Amino acid sequence: MNTSTLKTAVRQAMLVLPLTLLFTSCMETKNQSYLIGDNIAIFYPEGFSGEDHLPSLALIDEPQKVDQLGYGWKLKVEFSVLDGKSIAHINTGDASLYGTGEVTGNLLRNNTEISLWNTDNFTYKLDDGKRLYQSHPWVLGVRKDGSAFGVLADNTWRQNLYLKDGITFTADSKPFRVIIIEKENTTEVLKELAQLTGKMEMPPLWSLGYQQCRWSYFPDTRVAEVADTFRIKNIPCDVIWMDIHYMDGNRVFTFSEKDFPNPEKTNAYLHQKDFKSIWMIDPGVKKEKGYHVYDSGTKNKVWVQTADDEDFVGRVWPGDCVFPDFTNEEVNQWWANLYKPFMATGIDGVWNDMNEPAVFENTEENEAVMNGLTDMTMPSDNKHRGGELLPASSHLRYHNVYGYLMVKASREGILKANPEKRPFVLTRSNYIGGQRYAATWTGDNASTWAHLKMSIPMSINLSLSGQPFNGPDIGGFEGNATPNLFAHWMAIGAFFPFSRAHSINGSKPHEPWAFGKKVEESCRTSINRRYRLLPYYYTLFQEASAIGTPVMRPVFMADDKDLSLRKEQEAFMIGSDLIIVPKWSKNPHLPKGDWKIVSIDGENSADDKYQADVLLRPGAIVPLCNLAQSTVDYSTDEITLLVNLDESGKAKGKLYTDAGEGFAYKNKEYTMVHYKAIANGNKVNISTKFEGNYFNTQSKINVKLYYKGEVIEATGGYTDTITVNL
Repeated sequence: MNTSTLKTAVRQAMLVLPLTLLFTSCMETKNQSYLIGDNIAIFYPEGFSGEDHLPSLALIDEPQKVDQLGYGWKLKVEFSVLDGKSIAHINTGDASLYGTGEVTGNLLRNNTEISLWNTDNFTYKLDDGKRLYQSHPWVLGVRKDGSAFGVLADNTWRQNLYLKDGITFTADSKPFRVIIIEKENTTEVLKELAQLTGKMEMPPLWSLGYQQCRWSYFPDTRVAEVADTFRIKNIPCDVIWMDIHYMDGNRVFTFSEKDFPNPEKTNAYLHQKDFKSIWMIDPGVKKEKGYHVYDSGTKNKVWVQTADDEDFVGRVWPGDCVFPDFTNEEVNQWWANLYKPFMATGIDGVWNDMNEPAVFENTEENEAVMNGLTDMTMPSDNKHRGGELLPASSHLRYHNVYGYLMVKASREGILKANPEKRPFVLTRSNYIGGQRYAATWTGDNASTWAHLKMSIPMSINLSLSGQPFNGPDIGGFEGNATPNLFAHWMAIGAFFPFSRAHSINGSKPHEPWAFGKKVEESCRTSINRRYRLLPYYYTLFQEASAIGTPVMRPVFMADDKDLSLRKEQEAFMIGSDLIIVPKWSKNPHLPKGDWKIVSIDGENSADDKYQADVLLRPGAIVPLCNLAQSTVDYSTDEITLLVNLDESGKAKGKLYTDAGEGFAYKNKEYTMVHYKAIANGNKVNISTKFEGNYFNTQSKINVKLYYKGEVIEATGGYTDTITVNL
């Protein structure tokens, strides 16, 4: 039995043990700390109770002691209790602080505070955006010398995070444990975070394409019209999204007889046009006898309970709703089974929204006032019954993981319905570690310049918190984007890991062609650039799934020791080899070195009003594919390599390829191509090396070498050593 199989077996055995056995060794501890990995320490407070915090939902394995904590350990945790709240403080000195999950504000998080209490926060106005849809009790720190650390509070309960005079977590719970990672640089810290909290699964290739959404496209003829227009106008697109108007009276797992009388036909039409479809499912189930989801859920006793042991009822889009209790594995199985007939209509992906959970009426106004809550969700004293894997407890404990548990059950159901396909789930609400189950977007932003600019540090900090697959609503959700704003937003939105335009019901159209010919042409160029870069993106996603590195990165990751880069939040990196500089960015701080501005699809960004500059790292080789209108026609038969030699005359890069769907890649049905360029006199030789077993027909390589102000081209085959004459 190999190490991975052994870990899985231990984890599964631990999960089926009675919870009391899991809690026994951690019922009431005294202050203690020890190493649980290579420069990874865990700190327990006095009075830590496993019954209140275990099993961990952030970690994939329960930590085990591997050694004593040495005297040279830099960071310590000071635990205390004040006014019934548990506190953990870490003195971090003058380190630059990042992460903290989904947050508004600047990239650099020093001297800020946020509330970790998942909240439906329309346009981020509530509490000045200090609490949003997700909770990531995680801080990344980078010291002046470039060394880095990460701090994880393993606690799902409501808590506040203060980044003043160090890091302070203050929670409405009993004392909780804290994990600290110490590494040489940011990249190594993020790899260890991924080892602890899990890595995202390899997504289907189509989910990396551009995607178009609205609240809502209806009826079905409008969906077909949008799809047709993309193809007529030769604007690449892979996905059309369906919001709640497709449902019968907003009842989940139903279809409107008026607007979507034949969802199979709608999906078949989209597939014929080389589109995929994603349809929304919310957690709120309409309380209505005769409605099959409500009837079966009531029969199986799946609903969250009030403090008085009644089914909790809250108002959402359908009216009075009840909510599945995802802390119980039998409820999760019931929920998962609902997806089989749903997916059988030809649906490709699922969108779990409103899963903070959002409730339009707080049924206990006094509680909201007493706790300073002005958000609309279920009462904190609601009951979750738990099961064999999770203990029974209050909503105060499980609120922040409600969306996380929902998407876990959804993913399991989708995979069960389509076992040969990679599931795709998008979620609004999540918790650290939730990257294992779903991609995410940054919620209901606004069509403003402030939110356009804010989207970059928001997505970077999500990326620095273990969630590689994320992005904002391109163009802004609320309000009407101006032509100028939309073109600028698309120019950078095409580079985000998750690239989707979305707009609110009642707003003006936000499709690429809706703002006139000039904006349409600019949007086409922006999206073309993304599609030509798909080989690079797909390789980055494979890397994220294998070792946990982010796709979107701050520029300081190009040089952890360059202090001038620490606050840069307009320019950003895609992988380690490209920097994206928005056209509106003024005097951005960029890493030293001969980064070259490159053309992706024949555009000249220097003379373009909207297109961001794309900078290629010295020593990098980035692969491009030929342009396609969707990933159905994606091919690596012919590849163009963008090459920028470093000071020593060398460069390297790689390209990952698999079937784009299914799981054969786990059995080595993939190809990883390694490219190497070496200058020799007045020539540059470019060679390739293959690994893996995936059958492909790669046959032609075009080289574009950026050298001393020129672009020198050459062509050859995959088995050739291609020579570029300088």
